[in-house]
Amino acid sequence: MLFVLTSCRVPAPHGTSRANPWLGEVEILKRIVPPRFPSREFNLLQYGAVGDGQRNCTTAFADAIAACASSGGGRVVVPAGKYFTGPIHLCSGVNLYLAAGAEIIFSDRPEDYLPVVLVRVGGVELYNYSPLIYARNCTNIAVTGPGKLNGNAKQWWAWSRRETKTGFEMGAKAVPVAQRIFGTPEAAIRPSFLSFVSCTNVLLSDFTIGSGPNWTIHPIYCQNTTIRGVQVITDGPNNDGIDPDSCRDVLIENCNFATGDDCVVLKSGYNEDGWRVGRPTENVIMRKCSSRHGHGGLVIGSEMSGGVRNVFMEDCAFAGTDRAIRIKSRADRGGVVENIFARNLKGQNMQREVIILNMDYSSDRNQTVASRPPVFRNMQFENITGDGAPTAILIQGLANSPIENLRFKNLMIHSTKGVEANFVKGLVFENVQITTVGGPVFKLNDAADITIRKSVAPAGTELFLQFGGRTSRAVTLESCDLNRAAKKFLVNADASPEEVRVK
Repeated sequence: MLFVLTSCRVPAPHGTSRANPWLGEVEILKRIVPPRFPSREFNLLQYGAVGDGQRNCTTAFADAIAACASSGGGRVVVPAGKYFTGPIHLCSGVNLYLAAGAEIIFSDRPEDYLPVVLVRVGGVELYNYSPLIYARNCTNIAVTGPGKLNGNAKQWWAWSRRETKTGFEMGAKAVPVAQRIFGTPEAAIRPSFLSFVSCTNVLLSDFTIGSGPNWTIHPIYCQNTTIRGVQVITDGPNNDGIDPDSCRDVLIENCNFATGDDCVVLKSGYNEDGWRVGRPTENVIMRKCSSRHGHGGLVIGSEMSGGVRNVFMEDCAFAGTDRAIRIKSRADRGGVVENIFARNLKGQNMQREVIILNMDYSSDRNQTVASRPPVFRNMQFENITGDGAPTAILIQGLANSPIENLRFKNLMIHSTKGVEANFVKGLVFENVQITTVGGPVFKLNDAADITIRKSVAPAGTELFLQFGGRTSRAVTLESCDLNRAAKKFLVNADASPEEVRVK
């Protein structure tokens, strides 16, 4: 072990300069413009609907939407009442408006969602039961208004225990998409609740949605999407909140979540099928959102083989959520996750880690080192508070693909465990105060080019920095406030770092 008193240059994040990365958010916002619709209105009641919650209104919805689209677009108004229906398919130029007191209740009969349509399930393209609300190749579409969407999906949820994996196998074998036909109880795959495929200029606002069969809001290959003021309240299996999937230019703001799975999840395809399509999710903004339940506030992956980049998250609050930020992949999934920026986050009563970056999310082929590992790089997390978490931060890279260029600034976290980082390179902590229960504040394994600056070892901390059994090198401590006990145990006696710099 070598201690050196010297200066240390911290590398700039991959692909960026040291300029303010948040200027990228400004450029994205210039491109995201919600669609506008003609003032024409088409009241659902005029097309035979009855709002008693029992009469089947499937035909009324189809006729109202067709009339609206054929006239050049406008608003299909669902007035107060309960409307029972099968799938709703939108057309270009149509805004489905849910008035106050309106509730759409969807059929729970799988046969009502035939014929099959093109979707993406778990990152694989195939033909399956129609989503409850669906559109494909449309321009200027919307679902708006203060009403409710009730998926009525408990009958579907039992399928989660017997869903076929054949779609993943077809994707791996490059079976033509036209031959990937599902939509039978024997080939059981639950549909998403609301899914738009290859649509441009999308607006979702103000409604409450919940109790869907699977993922809740699932835009696929969409461009220019605004989702604001939506309440996602659901507790079914795999009931993610919002899953942008290989989408570009997405704004999610002022939304609230209480979900049975992740809240906002960015996807881009599964393994071979994701590589074949090769479309990243990019230019995403999530701001002023909150959650009171869910596996993660902002999640990336695990199906991210097409890549995820240019993501900005700010001014969000999480209470009782498992994690605030969760970025996950598998050792053989490929794909690049880069340019991820988050600031001004508050977490209370966190159930797992405040932040986790994990490349080893149970590999498909049961191998830690794979020939096509993912890449995680260039991320910045700042102005974050959290309490109640078992672990503050967990960073798990791979031996053949370390996570690179991460920066954490202005963090105040109370947790049982502190920071654990394995297989990382270019990691900066600045103005960080993490209060742990007995364990080290920082634990490093196979870590290179690490800087801990202007950080505090809170009173009672016995171990500030610990190295595990693997080698770490080029670690710099700069202007850190270490109490006497923490300084005494600055580096674990069993450590094998090549170089530690103290300034």
